[in-house]
Amino acid sequence: MTPQEPEDRPTEAPRYLARASRALVVLATVAVAALLYFAREVFVPVALAILFALVLSSTVEGLHRFRIPRAVSAFLMLLILVMGLGAATDVVIEPAQQWLASAPRTLQVIERRIRPAERWLHRLEGLTNRASELGSAHAAEAVPEQGAQSPAFSGSKVLTATGSTLVDIVTIVILALFLLSGGPPMLARMAASLGSDLQAVHALRVIDAIRRELGRYYGTITLINLGLGVATAVAMIFLGVPNPFLWGAVAAVLNFIPYVGSATTLLLLAIVALVSFDDLAHVFAVIGCYLALATIEGQVVQPLLVGRRLDLNPILVFLAVWFGGWFWGVAGIVIAVPSLVALKVAATHSEGAAAVVAFLSPSASKTLESLQGRMTEVRARLRPAKRLSE
Repeated sequence: MTPQEPEDRPTEAPRYLARASRALVVLATVAVAALLYFAREVFVPVALAILFALVLSSTVEGLHRFRIPRAVSAFLMLLILVMGLGAATDVVIEPAQQWLASAPRTLQVIERRIRPAERWLHRLEGLTNRASELGSAHAAEAVPEQGAQSPAFSGSKVLTATGSTLVDIVTIVILALFLLSGGPPMLARMAASLGSDLQAVHALRVIDAIRRELGRYYGTITLINLGLGVATAVAMIFLGVPNPFLWGAVAAVLNFIPYVGSATTLLLLAIVALVSFDDLAHVFAVIGCYLALATIEGQVVQPLLVGRRLDLNPILVFLAVWFGGWFWGVAGIVIAVPSLVALKVAATHSEGAAAVVAFLSPSASKTLESLQGRMTEVRARLRPAKRLSE
């Protein structure tokens, strides 16, 4: 036994160090996640500014090739974006306020329309009418208590929320303007100061790939969603749905959220049709029309224009949207899918990350074939940098 002890001791130390390093990585990940969660008021505007800078940077760099300064083109792009959002909000704000004002009447109409189905479900589940009356009485008693809140308290909450939102918007715009104005030269200086020449070149290539792919991806998705919004509005006009432009705008905006957005739009249109029309055939026509448009957009148009290169596993997309909403609210939902796209692009342009790409992709076989070609291209691009570092 004694001759084997010197041979076993050298192998135990690396194993112990490997376990300790894994534990440190887990602890560091938990600490960073806790910091991002509890300090989300600080990090959310920064993350959104980085996202907008990555999406708009391709256009800014394209204008810079025509000798337009980056600061000028960045200011113009942000000004157009803010003005476009303001104009869209101005168009839909009035019909949205009308629908919110008529919410109590709408709920009464919905309750009256679904009452036959409710009775059928009560019979099927063996519920008694007494339990239904108790539930209705409890809901009726809870409504006046909610409406008895102090107007001053509600107004102060609204003013506080509005002020914080304006501060976040100003922070996002200013930080995105700085990032877009700096451009690749600023990234090059930061990468050169943080690592060797080879690491700096690789980091710049990965960042440039993420910037180009995100810009192309969101540019295409924006055009597709605008087309879906216009098609939805036109269809609602022909079907006689009230405020068709509002529902077209809702369909275009919510479609940026994969799966959840289109399902929410479908639910809203079903409620609107149920309230607006007495004929069930008309209601099903509205639902079926939007289902057809969403199916064509998701199964034909988007794969054709976006391509299979940035396809993501739908389960991971749904989980990312759900976790992002729980972690950072609406901002987390907005950032979830771009984060997955950026992670896949970074893994595609990095050696030894084939497992990550295969994990993120819906089809592993096609992904590995495309990844092999991408790795060959990456190695060819990195050879001059390796020679320079040597």
